Amino acid sequence: KIVKTFKLKTRARRMQTKEKAFFFLSCGGRFIPAAKSVFRTLTRRSAVCKEEGEGHDTMGGDEDAPPQSTDVAEVGEGASSGGKKGRYRREKPWDVDGIDHWKVEPFTKEDNPGGMLDESSFATLFPKYREKYLREVWPSVTRALKEVGVACELNLVEGSMTVRTTRKTFDPYIIIKSRDLIKLLSRSVPAPQALKILQDDVQCDVIKIGGLVRNKERYVKRRQRLIGPNGSTLKAVEMLTACYVLVQGNTVSCMGGWKGLKTVRKIIEDCMRNMHPIYHIKELMIKRELAKDPALANQSWDRFLPKFKKKNVKRKKPSKIGKGKKDTVFPPAPVPSKVDQQIESGEYFLSQEAKRRREAAEKLEKQKEALSASQKRRNDAFVAPTEDGGGGEG
Repeated sequence: KIVKTFKLKTRARRMQTKEKAFFFLSCGGRFIPAAKSVFRTLTRRSAVCKEEGEGHDTMGGDEDAPPQSTDVAEVGEGASSGGKKGRYRREKPWDVDGIDHWKVEPFTKEDNPGGMLDESSFATLFPKYREKYLREVWPSVTRALKEVGVACELNLVEGSMTVRTTRKTFDPYIIIKSRDLIKLLSRSVPAPQALKILQDDVQCDVIKIGGLVRNKERYVKRRQRLIGPNGSTLKAVEMLTACYVLVQGNTVSCMGGWKGLKTVRKIIEDCMRNMHPIYHIKELMIKRELAKDPALANQSWDRFLPKFKKKNVKRKKPSKIGKGKKDTVFPPAPVPSKVDQQIESGEYFLSQEAKRRREAAEKLEKQKEALSASQKRRNDAFVAPTEDGGGGEG
């Protein structure tokens, strides 16, 4: 009871402080007589209310609580039907046991007969070397996009490709697929392969690998490691993940399902962080074999997967660095400049006319040497060949 009384008094003091601050601000920063009288009245009322509340708590603490309302019965009824969340649960006649919840139903024109309310468009730039190829395949791209109600434009002046919705567009997500199509075309993906992105079960991912490695030589080596000899490593990754992978410049373009794209991204990022793709390939091959066994469907596969530990191999350091070189206290002499060489030869002190005569003499000497060398080459053609074999005269 003492603790409860102390809490109530502290709360009353806080309330008085708040009311006092409110009236102080409402009166423009000073108290006026009317505000003071209102403040006193409210302070008395709050004190009386606190005393009544304290008396009610001390006197009615031992009495039984009043009966609850009819909500208790409702809660009990809801709990009997499956808890609080089950109160509003209704039976769904279409949700049967044999239904596949993960199946992606095709989106047809009957699902959205009204079409789109507004126009959406996307544009992307393409490099100069792709211009010739895009001009050849653009009619086939236009036909494929026309079937789904999307218009496309190839601007050779700006070097850009644009896709936009039309009145015949019925699928809201097809504009996102079209954006991915022009993005893949600009990243050197062949047009027949890139057009598969318009299918519902195919997605794409463009992975930027240019900024993952700072050293250019190391970056080129790791990118080549991802491709492998004659593209064997990349082909193995494509077969195990059921994805299309193309390494082009500073990006890697991937196409396939969501699960395969996630695996491919992990393999590529780990390869650029100096982890060889063969480790992931071996793990994927083991997982593919384990998936064929129905007895292991609900078990953990950790005991079958290989565990590779990172080893830091220490390199042998030479016993003595710079063996054979003598330690010198003084730094090496500076390389003489062009002016120092001219001073040493005396050319620096010659007049302009003397320099001109000297250059002309050197030029004439070089011409004489070249002329004599060319004359010697001409005379060599007239030298009689030596006769082989020989028994001498007679």
